[in-house]
Amino acid sequence: MMQITDLQKEQKIPPLFRLGFRPFFLSGAIFSIVAITIWLLILKGALNFTPLGGGYWWHIHEMIFGFGCAIVAGFLLTAVQNWTGVRGAQGNILIILLALWLLGRISLLFPAFFGETLSMIIDLSFLPVVAFILAKPIIAIKQYRNLFFIPLLLLFTIANLEMHLAIINPQTFSINLSGYAAVLLITFLISVMAGRVTPMFTANGTQTDKATPAPWLDKLTNGSLAVLMIILLLHPIVGFNSVVFGILLIAAGIFQAIRWARWKPWITLAIPLLWSLHLALKFIWFGLILLGISYLTPEIPSNHIWHLLTIGGIGGLILAMISRVSLGHTGRPLTPPKAMSLAFILMTISALIRTFGPWLMPTATSIFIDISGFCWILSFAIFVYYYGPMLTTARADDRPG
Repeated sequence: MMQITDLQKEQKIPPLFRLGFRPFFLSGAIFSIVAITIWLLILKGALNFTPLGGGYWWHIHEMIFGFGCAIVAGFLLTAVQNWTGVRGAQGNILIILLALWLLGRISLLFPAFFGETLSMIIDLSFLPVVAFILAKPIIAIKQYRNLFFIPLLLLFTIANLEMHLAIINPQTFSINLSGYAAVLLITFLISVMAGRVTPMFTANGTQTDKATPAPWLDKLTNGSLAVLMIILLLHPIVGFNSVVFGILLIAAGIFQAIRWARWKPWITLAIPLLWSLHLALKFIWFGLILLGISYLTPEIPSNHIWHLLTIGGIGGLILAMISRVSLGHTGRPLTPPKAMSLAFILMTISALIRTFGPWLMPTATSIFIDISGFCWILSFAIFVYYYGPMLTTARADDRPG
């Protein structure tokens, strides 16, 4: 039985800090708006300060480790309660975690405050602390099936370290390859969790039979992504072969596409929380395949194609999942505000424009980036507007959490 504090004790904790998804979903969404706004201003030369590593490094790093990892932390710190039956992190622990994450964002944006070395240490410390807090109940309850998330967070830390080292020693460490390693780490995490929940969500939401499990396909789907991310993490030691990488990307995308098709995405078109999830997963398999082709064909610009994964896949899936999880864990029906359909569509437009616009019309790249950024900002602004009150107030059903 869930070991939950009584309601009287729960009410002493501000609602925002009663469970991990609350502060990190809200803060991550707000930060993504701020980060994209700053990036657009940097591109226009409208800012008179330089973040750590320069604007390009900062943009890649913060969209992954600032925005992406905040959402990952909120999700895992919430999910661990369901896995173990032990109350998730709350109260002062969550306040400290959020403060550490926020300090990392400030220190990288204004590195003169703490100096580059201390800024790096602050930034690198967040995920190991999350891993420690996450590991305690998993080990105590012996839920070893979920223990693999701990080394996964440590792999994120290694990718983060490599990005910092790319500033110090760019001859050995690549900013792009280190950042891409982190992108594939998030994609791998998404793939694992999608395999666990998407068939169930789809069956429950459409009142149809759940897709028959195919463990062999899950192993190929997740395993191919694991190989890709390890290749990128090891690039300072083994180098990088674009042909091998491209072939593996195509294979990984095909496995993703086969699994996605088995989940019958076409039956979800009337349900926003489902079609948005399946659409994001389509961006992942399509992005992997096209990205693989780009590494085999010099005429296709890989740097633009990556945005199919980062915006359409990761950004789209994060928006879909936090919209669903926030409703369920605040005691509300799984019916999102109607405006969220617009948010999901805007995220799709953002991905398509950012990917194909600069590729097909390079002279208008800055315009396409502005449009894509505006669509991203508006997507998450809609989420913050409608879900902010849910995340900062007590559950609608008066239960703890």
